[in-house]
Amino acid sequence: MTDAAVDISRVEKRFGDLVAVRDLDLRIEPGEFFSIIGPSGCGKTTTLRMIAGFEDPTTGRISVGGRDMTGVRPYRRPVNTVFQSYALFPHLDVFENVAFGLREAKVGRAEVRTRVDEAVALVQLQGRERSRPRQLSGGQQQRVALARALVNRPEVLLLDEPLGALDLKLRTDMQTQLKDLQRSVGVTFCYVTHDQGEAFSMSDRVAVMNHGLLEQVGTPEEIYHRPASSFVADFVGTANRFAGRVEGVEADRYAVAIDGIGRRTARGPAGLESGAAVLVLVRPENLVLNGSVGDGGLDAHVVDTAFLGAERTVRLHSPKLGELTATARGSGEPPEQGSRVGLSWADDDAWLIPAADAAS
Repeated sequence: MTDAAVDISRVEKRFGDLVAVRDLDLRIEPGEFFSIIGPSGCGKTTTLRMIAGFEDPTTGRISVGGRDMTGVRPYRRPVNTVFQSYALFPHLDVFENVAFGLREAKVGRAEVRTRVDEAVALVQLQGRERSRPRQLSGGQQQRVALARALVNRPEVLLLDEPLGALDLKLRTDMQTQLKDLQRSVGVTFCYVTHDQGEAFSMSDRVAVMNHGLLEQVGTPEEIYHRPASSFVADFVGTANRFAGRVEGVEADRYAVAIDGIGRRTARGPAGLESGAAVLVLVRPENLVLNGSVGDGGLDAHVVDTAFLGAERTVRLHSPKLGELTATARGSGEPPEQGSRVGLSWADDDAWLIPAADAAS
């Protein structure tokens, strides 16, 4: 096995009585676009700062490229960090902002020129080398910060909420540019954000943290469609939840008795035992609304609808399942408020989590 780009082993970080990160094990592969997501205070930024060397683990070990970083100062680590604030020098132009680290490292003038030109071209800012930060848009300033970080050729680029200060349209554009940039340079990116959509659009794998603990690591598809806990299911989207109990295994699925509606079939993690209490998760886009009462006499009344452009969110109340949310796509007429609709979903679109992991 090749050395990990970043290997975090049994790391804990305490600030007095506060445990910010608990018993964290995490491996980031070379060349990977890896994101850490979670709500404010979950430990994601603290984890990034420990990789960068701005914070020391209370216990445990962090390696970069197979080298133990214990006691290694931030400026001697093969990593660079891009912050939300950009941290550009306002009195220096684009060229000198990008060249700053090279000049501090006493790199020769000709090599500085070559490497800065390459970095500026990577972020598509040719022709703006003599502009000051105040003359640039927010997206251009962020690209200068990226060029300054990449010009030193780090093994790992750490990005802490780098798009948080941008408006929605520019943030979406920058997501595409960041993904393309990472693929072109091949540097390992470790990206921290509270925005799951942002992480999902760019990342090879995603880690979800909550209260200092690592809840799940996987591809965006795995995290969304096969969440390991109720917290993950809710954080990365909305999920309708139904209480139930496992009744047996049927091929690669489970038979589950759902309170109020009876026996259904659903997918779930390996190892669930017959009789285990579970939650059945169905995403809003997989909850199908029919014009008549659905499978097994399951129906609901429409509480209201919200227009979101390409789709509508429909809030429902079911006598058997309680409050539900469905997503209706397309240009057809939405169900009217107060109308009665049938409900159904495909077996493959239902996912089980143990009730022990279902605390709300």
